[in-house]
Amino acid sequence: MQSAAKTVEEYLGSLSDDRRDAIEEVRQVILSNLPAGFVEAMNWGMIAYEVPLEVVTETYNGQPLMYAALASQKHHMAVYLTAVYADEGGAETFRRDYLATGKKLDMGKSCVRFRRLEDLPLELIGETIAATSMSEFIDLVDRSR
Repeated sequence: MQSAAKTVEEYLGSLSDDRRDAIEEVRQVILSNLPAGFVEAMNWGMIAYEVPLEVVTETYNGQPLMYAALASQKHHMAVYLTAVYADEGGAETFRRDYLATGKKLDMGKSCVRFRRLEDLPLELIGETIAATSMSEFIDLVDRSR
């Protein structure tokens, strides 16, 4: 379920109160832990945290490299963690650490789905966001190609 919102504020304003509260809280965790250089934008119909095109001008799709994203989908909310997806060892560590919190993990390749804010270990999300610098992420993307 992609949004047509042009700004983060417009996106947040389009959400129900409970979804908006949850997304805003996760957003603050992301912003508080986001490594230098990444920017917040609306892209792919969700709030995206990405490498600006000025930094990496040639990408496979002409779009900025997405480091992370946050979205409210039809049946759940999701945090997209591209660095976890791109790094097999990182994915295993993330899954192990997530399960150690005692919370149920509902994860695709890069998306961690949650229905309520209480279902998401915010401290782990913050640590995961903070764990990869922009230059490390660019190297990780380059190696994965």
